[in-house]
Amino acid sequence: MGGETVQFINGQFVKGTSGRTFDNLSPETGRLVSVVHEASRQDVDAAVKAARAAVDGPWGRMPLARRCELLHAVADEINARFDDFLEAEIADTGKPRSLASHLDIPRGAANFKIFADVVKNVPSEFFQFDTPDGAGALNYALRVPKGVVAVVCPWNLPLLLMTWKVGPALACGNAVVVKPSEETPSTATLLGEVMNKVGIPAGVYNVVHGFGPDSAGEFLTSHPGVNAITFTGETRTGEAIMKAAATGIRNISLELGGKNPAIVFADADLDAAIEGTLRSAFANCGQVCLGTERVYVQRPLFEAFVARLKAGAEALKIGPSSDPATTLGPLISQEHRAKVLSYYKKAMDEGATLVTGGGVPDMPGDLANGCWVQPTIWTGLPDEAAVVREEVFGPCCHIAPFDTEEEVVARANDTPYGLGCALWTRDLARAHRVAAAVNVGLTWVNSWFLRDLRTPFGGARQSGIGREGGVHSLEFYTELRNVCIKL
Repeated sequence: MGGETVQFINGQFVKGTSGRTFDNLSPETGRLVSVVHEASRQDVDAAVKAARAAVDGPWGRMPLARRCELLHAVADEINARFDDFLEAEIADTGKPRSLASHLDIPRGAANFKIFADVVKNVPSEFFQFDTPDGAGALNYALRVPKGVVAVVCPWNLPLLLMTWKVGPALACGNAVVVKPSEETPSTATLLGEVMNKVGIPAGVYNVVHGFGPDSAGEFLTSHPGVNAITFTGETRTGEAIMKAAATGIRNISLELGGKNPAIVFADADLDAAIEGTLRSAFANCGQVCLGTERVYVQRPLFEAFVARLKAGAEALKIGPSSDPATTLGPLISQEHRAKVLSYYKKAMDEGATLVTGGGVPDMPGDLANGCWVQPTIWTGLPDEAAVVREEVFGPCCHIAPFDTEEEVVARANDTPYGLGCALWTRDLARAHRVAAAVNVGLTWVNSWFLRDLRTPFGGARQSGIGREGGVHSLEFYTELRNVCIKL
């Protein structure tokens, strides 16, 4: 720990030209993880130009089969260096080792193989039609890469959500410039070593570090050499990126915030609903865009559900990532902790009944300097309360009773967001009805976070624009060209 994190541009690790650095601090202890070199506008320009040269040169001319072989090799090399990626991800995020080792790293590696296989097996259009002279004509569609793709990544699942975008972008023949979160710069940088090791041409994968406004994020998303921008993060930043993309009419894919409901009907399997909601509300310390912060429970089950979820939350083991028993790590930063704690206070100020949590746990030794909060459950607030309306992005949820299906659908939809929903019921007809009626991009029935990566992923309303996953990723990372042949 305490080393340097630099840019990766055109196959080279470089400090860059800004002369500015910032500290990457451990969320567990507040200790220095690394000193990060901030990219200048000139550095971002160099990265975009390197990406453009790769698309116009060796990467763009490479046969599809060879490109896919290389992406399989990238996944294999990530897995060969599994421990290196795991330690880097844990150092940046503080998340439990069990979570990062089972989700972040293996899924992050698998994204390269999955999309390499998808791109080889997707057909395009073909039409034959008559012409006045009787000879006819043929039309067929070609998929071509967009070009240079800016990938702006969040800090909650740094490797996984970055490769979810980089994997299909590269499989389609694009080159990328990645701007990881300033909170979690390590695994994106480490991936540069993998790219060089397996023989990905220089310029195909680039990484620049920094912040948003007047830094790497703004320099990248406003760069005229960028052909498309994909972003996961908060809605306010997505709005800024959308404005930047309007100049030059660049494509965007935005996966933004959410205030996701869980709906638990009285006939639900209570054990399954509790287990699923414990994960959806508290996994990754609540720092999951698809996480549950609003829980609606049908009145006959309400008291039992609240008691069971309280017991489950209080059984979570808060601790360092090095402890195998840890099930709840810290928040990402002191700044984010202050935001989450401000919502904890708002809930009480607005008259919430505190079921459990609501504060900061006592942590020993160096851990006392970490970004810890207690898992928290409230009841008793109206739907207009801040913690029921606004995204907190912490380990918390509000539980409210409901009576009828029509009522709960209306309440679930009473939000500017529309990302995900979890339904818990044994009634199959009801499950189909409610899933169709809830205005979100993803609905789980009797489960949460089950992901078939071939399916469309994305949000409605202020939760985003566009869909990724399977062929839907190809729709964003390629352009369709029609070729008309007169016979």
